[in-house]
Amino acid sequence: MAAPISRGGPEPGAAPYGNFPNYSRFHPPEGRISLLPQGLLRSLFPAATRPLLGLDVGCNSGELSVALYQHLLGLQDSSSSPEPPGADKELKLLCCDIDPELIRRAQQSSPFPASISFASLDIMDPGAREPFLSSFLQRFGRSSFDIGFCMSVTMWIHLNHGDRGLLDFLALLASLCTFLLVEPQPWRCYRAAARRLRRLGRRDFEHFRSLRINGDMAESVTRILTQECAMELVRSFGSTSWDRSLLLFRSTAARAQGSD
Repeated sequence: MAAPISRGGPEPGAAPYGNFPNYSRFHPPEGRISLLPQGLLRSLFPAATRPLLGLDVGCNSGELSVALYQHLLGLQDSSSSPEPPGADKELKLLCCDIDPELIRRAQQSSPFPASISFASLDIMDPGAREPFLSSFLQRFGRSSFDIGFCMSVTMWIHLNHGDRGLLDFLALLASLCTFLLVEPQPWRCYRAAARRLRRLGRRDFEHFRSLRINGDMAESVTRILTQECAMELVRSFGSTSWDRSLLLFRSTAARAQGSD
């Protein structure tokens, strides 16, 4: 899937990969962050080797990535120092998005360059994905990430790659991450995205009308991860004001090894 270029226009239908140029304006990070408890990272990894490694897939221009990093490390009130000493030894966050212009903006505005890396990557392209992720993990002598974030990304993978693409994507994340925080878009968002494209006179999403995985998407994503990807649902943190669930999953292999 070729990386599209954001033009900065106001019509969200011009972003068929979810690469909205002003996404955080209509879904601000605080809407998700407020649902996550303080101390979540330490409760999940009380004795794990540091730094912990995180993967944020579909990071857009990075506002939510930065907010997650601040919240997980309790840095919300650290206004005097943008990157407190030792923070980069606690968590390293790799954030990727298909849109190079959004990544450029994220890199330019990031207050935590030592801890958060932004990269343009089509996560569905194994030829690009595998060497890139392996290179990052090898820097830390690791083969997987401690925690992954997939925030309002599943629909775009599903619409552009079909049912098989969604299954492969979730299996990939499950294989890469010990814990996985997912925010699936509900089915009404699929219909709205298709309507926006039609209003602009553009071709419909190739797979939209043939999707057999539909209806309650939070339930479908949970079923796929728990029944087909060796993960278990640890907790639902509730729903955002725009009615999207925040679901935390854990690898059953990690539980068996006593990671908690």
